[in-house]
Amino acid sequence: MKRILTTPRPDWREQAQSLGFHFHTIDGEAYWDESAYYAFGLRQIEDDIEQPTQELHDMSMALVDEVVGSEELLTRLAIPTDYWDWIAASWRQREPHLYGRMDLAYDGRGPAKLYELNYDTPTSLYEAAYFQWLWLEQAIARGALGEGSDQYNRIQELLIETFATLSREKRIATPVHFAAVEDSIEDQGTVRYLRDCAEQAGVDTLELSIEGIGLSKEGWFTDGDDRVIKTLFKLYPLEWMFVEEYGPKLAASQVQLIEPAWKAILSNKGVLPLLWERHRDHPNLLEAHFEDAAAQTAELPAGWVRKPLFSREGANIELVSASGERLRSDGPYQDGPTIRQAHHPLPRFDGDDGAANYPLIGSWVVADQAAGMGIREDASPITQDTSRFMPHAIVED
Repeated sequence: MKRILTTPRPDWREQAQSLGFHFHTIDGEAYWDESAYYAFGLRQIEDDIEQPTQELHDMSMALVDEVVGSEELLTRLAIPTDYWDWIAASWRQREPHLYGRMDLAYDGRGPAKLYELNYDTPTSLYEAAYFQWLWLEQAIARGALGEGSDQYNRIQELLIETFATLSREKRIATPVHFAAVEDSIEDQGTVRYLRDCAEQAGVDTLELSIEGIGLSKEGWFTDGDDRVIKTLFKLYPLEWMFVEEYGPKLAASQVQLIEPAWKAILSNKGVLPLLWERHRDHPNLLEAHFEDAAAQTAELPAGWVRKPLFSREGANIELVSASGERLRSDGPYQDGPTIRQAHHPLPRFDGDDGAANYPLIGSWVVADQAAGMGIREDASPITQDTSRFMPHAIVED
């Protein structure tokens, strides 16, 4: 694993704009960054990223099966009791899911360590699935990468294949409505990309904003033209839906959600201590405890990281390193229950100017298959919503 400086394409911004990648720059700073890329050997990808991703996913799915049947575990995850039956029914019916992303710390020498699962509303999808693949093809074409270079990236192929399968097997009702928060450029871009994948698979689709969803007198969720929403892809967190006005109407509405209700379990940081309890000393897991339990145990070795059960994009993280260095990130999740996880530092790659760069692997799963990866990089050990996206390539060993 190497960080290799390279010359950006002179027209990448124009390409991004023309392709709908409008969030390539955030607050005047580059979000997409191709001034460098991360190079891997094939064995690193297959043995240290792809295979562990598949194993961790399978372990997580087995955990869902256990949690939905246990009031104790649902309580530990702080999932509201009013939604337990709905979540359990969603799992028993095996309501289909589309995708998820797990965040891994990996330094090229293995084993990769699981930081967390992002299995309800994962983003950085378009840039991972499409725009970095375009970068690879053009880098090869202009001689910046060798002809034999490749990328761990079957994400778009599997997304289209999954939509086609769900439609062919009539596991989703059409048209599928795609919704995100109206004023989020990134979320809107992600939803439009997924809608395009669905349409390439022959699925009829419609688009609306989360704010544009209504409720009929009969209890059906509807769009702005009063059409009943039968299948809704919503880039909007389940735990937010639970506490909002329409939350209690979800189960009775019979709307099919993608991601489904049972993803409320895997989008919860509490799965990290639950996985540790069931697979202690697994090479890809970090020791983790619910905060109430952790307070009664010995200090975690080599420092620790405190995370809220419900948090996103690196918000409200507290990190204490082995040397006692303490870092915090701000955010709106300061009042909820937390876990503590053993601190396992991200690798550090220094730039030519001596600045620190900390890469985090986002390893994607599509319909139960390990599918590809994207890399977020930050000057801080805490990856946040403004962290840069860096492309990667598989080069000859």
